[in-house]
Amino acid sequence: MEVAQEFTMGALFARATILVQIIMILLIAASFWCWAVFINKTIQYRKARAEANIFDRAFWSNEPLDALFDKIGAEPEGSTENIFASGMLEWRRSHRQDGALIAEATTRINTSMDVAIAKQSSKLRKGLPILATIGSTTPFVGLFGTVWGIMNAFIEIAGAQNTNLAVVAPGIAEALLSTGIGLLAAIPAVIFFNKLSTDSAEIVSGYEAFADEFATILSRQSAS
Repeated sequence: MEVAQEFTMGALFARATILVQIIMILLIAASFWCWAVFINKTIQYRKARAEANIFDRAFWSNEPLDALFDKIGAEPEGSTENIFASGMLEWRRSHRQDGALIAEATTRINTSMDVAIAKQSSKLRKGLPILATIGSTTPFVGLFGTVWGIMNAFIEIAGAQNTNLAVVAPGIAEALLSTGIGLLAAIPAVIFFNKLSTDSAEIVSGYEAFADEFATILSRQSAS
C-alpha cells in the first residue's frame, strides 16, 4: 500500500535535492533583503521630506540668510540644509575684500550646489540597484532550480520505470516550487524599485527647485 505524500511547502522543500534547496534558501533570503531595502528607503525618504519641509519654513521665514547659515552651520545633517550651506559657503568665498563678487561667482555657486545635490541623490538611490538586480535575476534563478528539479524527477521516473501520475507529480511539484519562490521575490522587488525610483526623483526635483530659487535670490542680492 502506497503512503500518501504531503504537498505542503515544507514537505516539498524537504524532498527537493540539495541544489534546489540551496536555490530556494537564496531566493527566500533575496525576498527578505528586498523587503528590508524597501522599509529602510521608505523611512529614509519620509525623513528627507520632513527635513525639507522644516527647512523650507525656516528659509522662507524672512530670516536673513547669513543668520540662518550661522544657525545651521557649514555641515548640517539635513539634505536641503546641506545644499543651502554649500551655496552659502561658496557665496561667502566669492567675495573680494572690498565686498564685490569675483568673476563667475554665480557659476561657482551653482556648481557647488549641483555637487551637493548629486551627493544627496546618490544617498537616496543607494540600495535601489539591489532591488533591480533581485527583480531581474530571481525569476531566472528560480527557473534554473525548476529545470534542475524536473531533470532529477525524470531521472527518478526512468529509474522506477513508472509514469503513474502519483509518481510523477511529487518531483514536478518540488521543482515548480523553486520558480514560485523566485517570482515571490521578483514581483515585489520590481514594484518597490519603480516606486522608490519615482519617490527619489521627486525628492531630487525638489532639491533642484530649491537650488534654483536660492540661486535667484543670491543673484538679486549681488545685483543690488
